[in-house]
Amino acid sequence: MPSFGKSLIILGLIIAAIGAIFTLGGKIPWLGRLPGDIYVKKENFTFYFPLATSIIISLLLSLILWFFRK
Repeated sequence: MPSFGKSLIILGLIIAAIGAIFTLGGKIPWLGRLPGDIYVKKENFTFYFPLATSIIISLLLSLILWFFRK
């Protein structure tokens, strides 16, 4: 069962990191406004897709999970 405990710790750290991102997201000016993020604004339509931000967050989470699996 030690594997279950380690999984819970990793899950808790991931949830804490997501909470920190949401809490500090407004204080980090570049988060969500990177050059690769797609933003289209028309008269009655706005489309926003944070592509570059999503890729960076995915890479960071993959690196963190890889580090804990070693």
